[in-house]
Amino acid sequence: MTTTPEPQARPQGPPGTYGVRNTLRFASNPLSWLRATADEYGDLVSMRVLGRPWVLVSHPDDIERVLVKDARIMKRDDGMEIVRRVLGQGLLTSEGDLWKRQRKLMSQAFSPKRIQEYGAAMARVADTSLGDWRSGDVANLHQEMARTTMKVVADVLFGASMKARDVEAAGGALEVVNEFFSGSMEALLRVPKWIPTPRNIRVNRAVAALDRVVYDILARRRAEEPRDDLLGTLLAAQDDDGAGMSDVQLRDEVMTLFLAGHETTSLALSHTLYLLSKHPAIERQLHEEIASVLRGRLPTAEDVRALPFTECVLKETMRLYPPAWATGRETTEPFELRGIKIPVGAQLVASQWVVHRDARWFPNPEGFDPSRWSPERAKDVPRYAYFPFGGGPRVCIGNHFAMMEATVLLAVIVQRFRLELLPGERLDLRPAVTLRQQGPGLRVRIVARGVG
Repeated sequence: MTTTPEPQARPQGPPGTYGVRNTLRFASNPLSWLRATADEYGDLVSMRVLGRPWVLVSHPDDIERVLVKDARIMKRDDGMEIVRRVLGQGLLTSEGDLWKRQRKLMSQAFSPKRIQEYGAAMARVADTSLGDWRSGDVANLHQEMARTTMKVVADVLFGASMKARDVEAAGGALEVVNEFFSGSMEALLRVPKWIPTPRNIRVNRAVAALDRVVYDILARRRAEEPRDDLLGTLLAAQDDDGAGMSDVQLRDEVMTLFLAGHETTSLALSHTLYLLSKHPAIERQLHEEIASVLRGRLPTAEDVRALPFTECVLKETMRLYPPAWATGRETTEPFELRGIKIPVGAQLVASQWVVHRDARWFPNPEGFDPSRWSPERAKDVPRYAYFPFGGGPRVCIGNHFAMMEATVLLAVIVQRFRLELLPGERLDLRPAVTLRQQGPGLRVRIVARGVG
């Protein structure tokens, strides 16, 4: 059960008129800095970062205020400015009436019925991807999961419209984009894209490559008979006035689905398989559930409900390693939180990385314990002590899609293989827009079930 936050008479937080030291610490290691700051100053921390007023919000009740109850006076944080350089005015980055319109149009592609229909494609793509795996081979875990989830997004979104070379080109371009967001000075300082730094040049070329792929597919699809896939649903979607999306709007939403949909699920699976390799008893329990339900066949959307422990494993992974490690809002009106007056334009930051590892809500917070998500234990977790998909009106529209995809892909993998972490491999994190692995990725040995 949640506890009522104590009132604070005045703002507390690290000193600094301009926040230079805070900015440098944030740029150097945001995860450890955010946790240390919350540990030292409490659930509500006022400070300056990048010359702007920041408030770190770490109590579930306060997070609910920011994301849900007072959402009408919030907009996306100013970090979205650099993300718009790639995603344009998609659902993740847009505001106001445009966001409301796009949310309504996009919801037609993410209805429960439509999500169920995507399950077969997810399983089929996973089945094909695993056809390249050989027992005894060494693989890069992060690259394999990125390759597989990219194929799933491409298949579900575009169907046969996206050729294999386009999938490879898009995957390579997205890696360049993610590298740009991973703590580069250009992203941190929002260096204009026309300044020809080496990183700016690379990311500009990557965005241009993605644009060529997307606009080419849109042109072909508009000239063809309608198809019953996700892109077909978006092409046919209309608002109350009968107007659909322009090619620019479609481009921005497709980019958002590529980056957010592919990247977050890829990371969730990579981190899950990493944790399973370090906890063989949990891995055996997971395999037993999957084997008993599927009995050697491919999973379907209907099977997801019959895999409760699989869901617990994924939820616990996203507690420890949330793909979205922080969620930001900017106040558009004066705001008061626990007696503290917060000015217009303040950046409110709720960090999943901090809150998900708070011992008040999660005993043994550093431990990997999927059983904490059993119905009898999960009921004691306060709302917004766990928020991997955000919350409120701007909760991730693809959260159910992502959970089904992760469950289906994990079931296909664990049913057939074990992945053994090679000696000396360790998970070092490099947070960007998402919680990415530092370096090229973890190396694992593929072991077929019944072998080794």
